[in-house]
Amino acid sequence: MRCLTLAENLKKRGTQIRFISRDLPAHLQTMLQNKAIELVALAKNINDVITDDLAHSHWLGCSQTEDALATLQALADKNWDWLVVDHYALDARWEKKLREKVKKILVIDDLADRQHDCDVLLDQNHYAYMETRYLGKVPTQCQLLLGAGYALLRDEFQQKREQIKPRQDAVKRILVFFGGVDADNYTGLAIAALSEIDISKIQIDIVIGAGHPYREQIKVASVEHGFNCHIQTDKMAQLMAEADLAIGAGGSATWERCCLGLPTLAICMAHNQQKQLADAALAGWLYSPEIKKDLKQLQTHITALIENSYLRELISHNCIQAVDGRGILRVISSIENSHIEMRRAKSEDSENIFQWRNHARIRAVSNHTGLIGWSEHQKWFSSVLSDSKRALLIGWIKEVPVGVVRFDVQNNEAEISIYLVPDGSFAGQGKNLLKSAERWFAANFPAVSQIKANVLGENIPSHKLFTALGYQIDFTCYKKELKHD
Repeated sequence: MRCLTLAENLKKRGTQIRFISRDLPAHLQTMLQNKAIELVALAKNINDVITDDLAHSHWLGCSQTEDALATLQALADKNWDWLVVDHYALDARWEKKLREKVKKILVIDDLADRQHDCDVLLDQNHYAYMETRYLGKVPTQCQLLLGAGYALLRDEFQQKREQIKPRQDAVKRILVFFGGVDADNYTGLAIAALSEIDISKIQIDIVIGAGHPYREQIKVASVEHGFNCHIQTDKMAQLMAEADLAIGAGGSATWERCCLGLPTLAICMAHNQQKQLADAALAGWLYSPEIKKDLKQLQTHITALIENSYLRELISHNCIQAVDGRGILRVISSIENSHIEMRRAKSEDSENIFQWRNHARIRAVSNHTGLIGWSEHQKWFSSVLSDSKRALLIGWIKEVPVGVVRFDVQNNEAEISIYLVPDGSFAGQGKNLLKSAERWFAANFPAVSQIKANVLGENIPSHKLFTALGYQIDFTCYKKELKHD
């Protein structure tokens, strides 16, 4: 669904979309057809021999080499600007082969367990220390889009978000949804648990996919207990907005619930959800007890949440702050504006740089926080432009300024200073700007082998930026103001 969400939003902008998939369920093929999105269905492979060495290689149904050749054939009729790859059984070996037909590659991943050859990597999940998860696993110039701020949510979630507030009242409606597959039937377990709890005043909504393996059993059980059963519904955002509590799994639904401030009892259904749910629970975005498929345990935790309004309100407040529903816009911005051109500042840039440097947001994270006068700025600006050991750069995308980077060279080391144009339209492009500046600097100052950055202690975004791009902490400086009687 996350690929479909991205495709639909790109299609609205006039982008030609083609899906390529093997063994796509019939109802999903119909969905693409109804949305007028082209699909190339690859032939089902009858070879059961797994020839690749990835943890999920058996999901592909053939070798990466076979799949790459089939995909190249499916793309053979034209050249493509972007290829979006979303499959745990594909890695850099497959991606390298596809380079001959596509200009750039975006990989969607959340396992960080293999090498990639891509221009952009998207991991929309939340992990502690996620800035370092992909170090050494992607090319140095790869742009990383990491965290729930990039969650690919459908438009209806952003629309519903504007109508809701953090949950404060008693539980009147519970939503149960464990994804479209739910092979182990956690939905049935939740129905059984709820049926033995005193919920006479609570409305229960059960949501399952059209291909749920226990579909008929769930329909019968829902009728028996007076629950509402929704099959392959297109009203998920509405159901989440109306609910006071959710019971479900990890995955992309986590960020849908967070966007709408819905407190959730989340159960880990797969190994790849463990870290995601644990770190989200530590951040206070959901409630995820360490329970197995145990009826009594589930009943205990459901009852605890129903009876604890303060905990539900805290979770609701935390998660709604964490996910604003605008991730799709940030991802598309990165796709459309992935290349930043770096050039040296010129005399005619002086006034713009003066205004940007004096912006309150930039001054707050600078060593000198006071306003800079025009004459002082002009003197500094002239000295920088005339000094061969200093480089003042401006990054541009389609003739629009993105940010400013300065390098001051001394011997074999350069000190870097960087900021995005304040109030500009390129929020989230810090990593892309820094990587583009590094490439420019390496080409123009080949004798310099090290870059350092001095960052104020409270400037958390800059600390994350440099850490994400492989910078190491050299030393720490502490200061304390003394009070004199």
